[in-house]
Amino acid sequence: MSMRTHYAGSLRASDEGTEVALCGWVAHRRDHGGVVFIDLRDREGIVQVVLDPGSPGTALAHSLRSEYVIRVEGTVRRRPEGMVNPKEPTGEIEVGVTALDVLNEAEPPPFPLDDRVEVDETLRLRHRYLDLRRPRMTANLITRAKLVSAVRAAMDAAGFIDVETPTLTRSTPEGARDFLVPSRLMPGTFFALPQSPQLFKQMLMVAGLDRYYQVARCWRDEDLRADRQLEFTQLDVEASFVDQEDILGIVEEAVARGVEAVTGERPKPFPRLTWAEAMTRYGSDKPDTRFGMELCDLSALFADSGFNAFKGKGVAGLVVPGKGEMGRNQLDGLTDRAKSLGASGLVWMRVRDGGVLEAPVVKFLSELEQDGLRTALAPSPGDLVLVVADPSLRKAQSLLGTLRVDLGAPERLDEPLAFTWVVEFPLFEALSGEGKPIPAHHPFTRPHPEDLDKLESDPLAVRSMAYDLVLNGIELGSGSVRIHDSDLQSKIFTLLGIELEVARERFGFLLDAFRFGAPPHAGFAVGLDRLTMILTGESSIREVIAFPKTQSGADPLTGAPAPVDHVQLRDLGIALPKPK
Repeated sequence: MSMRTHYAGSLRASDEGTEVALCGWVAHRRDHGGVVFIDLRDREGIVQVVLDPGSPGTALAHSLRSEYVIRVEGTVRRRPEGMVNPKEPTGEIEVGVTALDVLNEAEPPPFPLDDRVEVDETLRLRHRYLDLRRPRMTANLITRAKLVSAVRAAMDAAGFIDVETPTLTRSTPEGARDFLVPSRLMPGTFFALPQSPQLFKQMLMVAGLDRYYQVARCWRDEDLRADRQLEFTQLDVEASFVDQEDILGIVEEAVARGVEAVTGERPKPFPRLTWAEAMTRYGSDKPDTRFGMELCDLSALFADSGFNAFKGKGVAGLVVPGKGEMGRNQLDGLTDRAKSLGASGLVWMRVRDGGVLEAPVVKFLSELEQDGLRTALAPSPGDLVLVVADPSLRKAQSLLGTLRVDLGAPERLDEPLAFTWVVEFPLFEALSGEGKPIPAHHPFTRPHPEDLDKLESDPLAVRSMAYDLVLNGIELGSGSVRIHDSDLQSKIFTLLGIELEVARERFGFLLDAFRFGAPPHAGFAVGLDRLTMILTGESSIREVIAFPKTQSGADPLTGAPAPVDHVQLRDLGIALPKPK
């Protein structure tokens, strides 16, 4: 028989009169003139339990301390007039206790398990099992579980098959360092932890499974930041006999159902931008579309300018509403920020009544250029105009796009939710020193069919069938239509300067599979850590992962990474250099 009948935090006024048995931890204890009030916490929340004078267990209740594990029996009743707590979901009721048992005592925790108290992150992670008792952290993990459950249900409903792929595989170049695992049985050789199931899911398409998905664990040995961990989780998707529209529709439905399960509201259909539109309007390939402040291309206006800083360069402008009264120190700070991003400088102009532009640089601009600025940017009195110039228009737009987010983005990541598809990314991002195109994605990404004739003549103008999903300025995931025919794949390898022997060394098992009838296929991967982070209003994915690493890649809880016994190293054929 279960020790509990209900979760403490699930009780409501509708449960009045119900006999309950509850288990959990003592969050707080208050003694008021013989009456003992206990805030009992479990994963669903907190409920107030009350031991009246003379109630069984009252004497024992006086000995309770924070985080003792207890079980109570009692009756749900409404709180007395004036004692309702509207801040708590259980605030209308309390439990009158008829029995109390102490299941385990607890030492005082090293920090208060209260959401209102800020605690050093390393200390929190060292005692993560305690940190996860905090209501906010518990709620984050429950939110994550709801999201993943809804996403799985959507994929199942769409006819996808959940298939696990190996976590010990071959090291392949995928953009970040692999985590390597030495083989004891074959000394001198190594497995790699997969950065993604990319190659395996494509082979599943060759295998005829048609529609695959997996809530996949992935590993990348890279520098960490707020939205990046050494190990992470993604919804991985691949389908055969589909085009880009099919994949976008499938992924959008799964994400929308996940969001609805968490928030109770289904998001609106996701708008689309081409990569070129996103860069031109927002200066970013992961645009935050929750606010305006769109960029304006001013290059033509200053093509023949007498102001050498603008003349003949890529020039981008931005209006910052209501910031025309920024002090000089703030403006200098903006300029320093632009320079730290790689700009040679930043031009700012205050907008006065009548559209008059006020700044030291204005004297270098002709009346025609000032009129052109007013027409193109349409600023209002009290606004601030920012302009960046660079030989590369895309770089100028990117620099100004970063300042746009600095100055205009809402403070909370989850308010509101603005999804955006970004499509038609460039197939190549630049040319190498040898004149070879550098792929912007993995080499199996299909070129846009309208640009196939440009592959050799103008490779940097070739669009790809690659696409990203962005939420509130954060990339949630990416995918592409894959190359499935050997002739086009060989052509791409040749353009990249990858010899057939090298290609076979890196991707031989996939290329071999393609020889046996590879169907047209496409896929996508959604970062579930990042999506949960945004939905919970957190600023770091560490807050939505049960046992994360610190920003330095350490685990304070277990002490990993740590030295291992020399016998283990000997068995693996590994010798470490002697310390100096």
